[in-house]
Amino acid sequence: MGVANSILIKLNQIGTLTETFEAIEMAKEAGYTAVVSHRSGETEDTTIADLVVATNAGQIKTGSMSRTDRIAKYNQLMRIEDQLGAQSQYKGRKSFYNVKAID
Repeated sequence: MGVANSILIKLNQIGTLTETFEAIEMAKEAGYTAVVSHRSGETEDTTIADLVVATNAGQIKTGSMSRTDRIAKYNQLMRIEDQLGAQSQYKGRKSFYNVKAID
């Protein structure tokens, strides 16, 4: 049994976007999920939402809808869903592809 099953990706700490994509892909290849997060004191920039969808990460850590910077990210996710139409599907529990079911 492994000691971990997920990696937290913080865009501002990883380096370049290329390195971010590589880290997410490396995590998936190792059977880890990737949770994309932002820093505290974030701006209303919505790039993180685009990155989560582009990499099919399935999980975003942005907090409750208590501040405009967080609401902006959730609004962007809804805009992306609208743009993708029927192609957009949240996998729900299947987002945790690396977690085995406990009987």
